[in-house]
Amino acid sequence: MKVTQEKLPASQIGLEIEITPEITKQTYEQVIKNLASTANIPGFRKGKVPRPILLQRLGTTRIKAAALEELIQDGIEQAVKQEAIPAIGQPQLRSSFEDLIQNYEPGKPLTISAAVDVEPEVNLVQYTDLLFQAEEVKYNPEQVESSLDKERQELATLIPVEGRAAQIGDIAVVDFKGSFAKAEGEDETAELEPIPGAEATDFKVELQEDKFIPGFISGIVGMNPEETKEIAAQFPDPYANEDLAGKAANFTVTLKELKEKELPEINDDFAQEISDFETLEELRASLVERYQKEADDKTKTNKQEALLTELLKHVEVDLPLTLVEQEVDAMLTQTAMRLSQQGLDVRKLFTQDIIPQLRERSRTEAIERIKRSLSLREVGKRESIEVTPEEIAARVKELLEQYSEEQDVDEDRLRSIVENELLTEKTIDWLLEHSSVELVPEGSLSLAEEEEAAESDGEADVPQTEEDNSEVSTEVTEG
Repeated sequence: MKVTQEKLPASQIGLEIEITPEITKQTYEQVIKNLASTANIPGFRKGKVPRPILLQRLGTTRIKAAALEELIQDGIEQAVKQEAIPAIGQPQLRSSFEDLIQNYEPGKPLTISAAVDVEPEVNLVQYTDLLFQAEEVKYNPEQVESSLDKERQELATLIPVEGRAAQIGDIAVVDFKGSFAKAEGEDETAELEPIPGAEATDFKVELQEDKFIPGFISGIVGMNPEETKEIAAQFPDPYANEDLAGKAANFTVTLKELKEKELPEINDDFAQEISDFETLEELRASLVERYQKEADDKTKTNKQEALLTELLKHVEVDLPLTLVEQEVDAMLTQTAMRLSQQGLDVRKLFTQDIIPQLRERSRTEAIERIKRSLSLREVGKRESIEVTPEEIAARVKELLEQYSEEQDVDEDRLRSIVENELLTEKTIDWLLEHSSVELVPEGSLSLAEEEEAAESDGEADVPQTEEDNSEVSTEVTEG
C-alpha cells in the first residue's frame, strides 16, 4: 500500500492512501458474495440469486458504497499501522464519499485522502529566567480572635430579655408578612400586594444589619415584646431574585420574644470545650500556626498560578481537536460527579439543550489546561525531572490510609494519578527555582486587572454569570 504523508494544521497528519487494484477488486467481489447470501429477492432462495439479477435489483451504486465503506476503514487503519503514526482519536475522511463512488472501479487503484490527529509538538520559546508578579497573602492575627469569637458565639446561652426594648446584638423571635410598597400616585385604598415567600411565623433573627434586607433590622430595634409595627425596607439591587431587586417593601412585624446572648469567658475551660488543648495558650498557638500555614499555602498557590500564566506566554503549540474534546469531556464529567455527590439530579441539569452550551463555555479553560499540562511535561522531559518509585509508594500509602473506608480503590489508577501529580509538583518547583517572582500586596493584581478591564470595556454591560441567572426562590434574608 502506497501512503504519502502531509503535515496539516491543528496537529494533524494528512494521508494519501493508494489502495491496490487487487484489493479494490477483492473487496467488491466479497461484498457481492455476502449480499447474495443474505438478500431476499422474490423467486430466488438465499444464496442462489444470479449475479446479474442481484446487480440489477440492488444497483451497482449501493454495492460500491458497501465496498467503499470497508475499503476506507481497512485502508486508513492499515496506513496508520504501516506508517507507525501515533494517532489519537478517530481518523477523518477528507475525500468526498460521492466522488469516491464515482471514481471507484473494481480492479483499478483507488486513492483515499484522510487525516489523523497526533500529539502536538510543544515549542517552549522560554521557560527559565521568567519574570512575573504574584500576590503575597500575609498572616492576619485578627483571624485568631475572629475564630475564637465565632466559637464563643456558638457556645452562647440565650437569656430572655425583660424591661427593655430590642437592641443590636439581640436575638428576636418575630412573625412577619411582607408586601410591595405602593408606588407614588397609586390608589391609597387599594390592598397591598403580598410578596411571594416573604412571610414567616416564629422566625428567629439576630439583630445585625447584614442578617436581613436593608431597613428590616433597624425597624425592629427599639420594639418591645408583643409590639406590632409596620417597617419599611427595600430589596437591594442586584438581588438573588431579580423580580424583587430594588423594590420597596412594607413588613408587618410582631415581636414575640427577645433574648440576649450570654457569652462564655475565653479561658482554659473555653479552650477545653472547643478543642483538644488543655490551655488557651496552646489553642492560640495552634490557631496562629494554622493561619500562618494557610497564608503561606495561598501565597505558594498564587506563585504557581502566576508562573503558569507567564509560562504559557512563551509556549507555541497547535492543539488537535481530539485533545480539546477529550478535556472538555473530562471537565463535564468531573462537574457532573461533584453535583451528584451534592445530591443534585444531574439528568435535569445536563439536558440535551444545555450540554452544547456547557461544552462551548468549557472550551477556553480546557485549552489552557491542556497547554499547561503539555508545557510542564515538556519541561520535565528537557530537564530529566523524574519521580522515584519510593516517592510514589509513600504517597499512595498515605492516601490509602487516609481513605481506608473507601471501597473499590483502583490502586493502579491511583498510582498513575499520584505519579502525575508528583511530577507536576516537582516540575513547578524546578521552574520557580529558575525564575524570578516579585511578591506584591494581596489584592493589588486583581484590582489592576479590574481597572484594565474597565478601561477597555468602557460602559459595556457586565455579563451575568450562570449563578446570577439561576432561578432562586424568594429570600429576604441576606446573611
